[in-house]
Amino acid sequence: MRSLRYERFGNRSIEMSLPSCFICESIEDGKASASQPKCKPQGCRRLPVRKLEALHQERGELLFFARLRFQADKNANCNHFITPIAINGSVSIYALVGDSAIGKAARFRIICAMRVYVLVLDGVFDLGLSAILDAFQTANELIEMTGLVVPQFEVKIVGMRKTVRTAHGLKVPIQPVGRQTPEYVIVPAIACKTPDTLKAALARPDVRDAAKAFRKWANDGAKLSAACAGTFVLAESGLLNEQRATTTWWLAPIFRERYPQVLLDESDMVVKSGNVVTAGAALGHIDLALWLIRAVSPELASLTARYLIIDSRPSQTAYALTDHLIHSDPVVQLFERWARARLARGFSLDSAAKAVGASKRTLTRRLQSVLGKSPMSYFQTLRVERAVHLLKTSKASVEEIAAKVGYKDGGTLRLLLRRRLNLGVKEIRRTF
Repeated sequence: MRSLRYERFGNRSIEMSLPSCFICESIEDGKASASQPKCKPQGCRRLPVRKLEALHQERGELLFFARLRFQADKNANCNHFITPIAINGSVSIYALVGDSAIGKAARFRIICAMRVYVLVLDGVFDLGLSAILDAFQTANELIEMTGLVVPQFEVKIVGMRKTVRTAHGLKVPIQPVGRQTPEYVIVPAIACKTPDTLKAALARPDVRDAAKAFRKWANDGAKLSAACAGTFVLAESGLLNEQRATTTWWLAPIFRERYPQVLLDESDMVVKSGNVVTAGAALGHIDLALWLIRAVSPELASLTARYLIIDSRPSQTAYALTDHLIHSDPVVQLFERWARARLARGFSLDSAAKAVGASKRTLTRRLQSVLGKSPMSYFQTLRVERAVHLLKTSKASVEEIAAKVGYKDGGTLRLLLRRRLNLGVKEIRRTF
């Protein structure tokens, strides 16, 4: 949205905002009352508007009109009046206009379209970028197919450099950022899966430039979002400080160490906090795109997910492998080794501290710093991981599996799985 001066004819002015999408509500005669349309639009079609020229006029009870010069893809070219927006300059918007509206005054119901910038950096994760673009393209196509009265998404691929290539070497068609402020900025992941490659990428000049751009967009009112390793790029700007966030599950210890002021919860797939939205690993990109689509229309998001055959995945926990978490803390490594060996016997903080050669306080502090969990919480995470593995790979009953991971009955295990994964036993066996 961009702020504009909205003037009453011959009167004081107030501030309004310009949405980038107009949906024609009704057609009326210029001298008729605004509340009593003369006819409904027929044969409506979507026309890109290239220029909008302000023309203040008094017409009956309508305060003023703006004259639009439509330039459609083919031969459609006409002047047309709408209310209540009056603007000077050139903008890019959409409008639904019926043939019967030519030469008459039209009332418009205003719907704000979402202007989305996809900020692409060199070495971008191919799957992440394509997932975001395909989700929004599918949503736009479904709007046309179904006639849903929701705005389309104006997606623009931007970058900090004129030439950007993906991790597979494909050239990305970058557009200039321009002066308009987007509603949302999305940062796909840089294709870095190890600490060394990630740290090297974060030190690049284009990443530093991106951090500056994030801060400017945030000051201008844009909402920022990132997925997978793209959350590291966003965190470099400082805009995630004191905000809840998620990230790639196996890089969570590195994220927590590098950005201690961020309130990280890597168990969630998508986290919204303030004006920032973050998403988890790899195909978390599609979850992020669907979340943004859902903010405009839950029905459209559901339809898009069905067309793309995407199931709901509110948590990363079911996919995470705790022994793949990247960290180098010897105390945490010793605790994990001790815990895995005694899942069936139960937890004891005294025994754990003795086994790793640290005090109970030090052990608790180190796990909280590296993994964001208490020793008991991490012990339960290992139990859940083991239980899910057994549910997927064996025909053992829930009671038998519960005993193997240290619970007296299957009901306790079922409750833990439901609380941690938001899934039941049957869903786990069927889904994973």
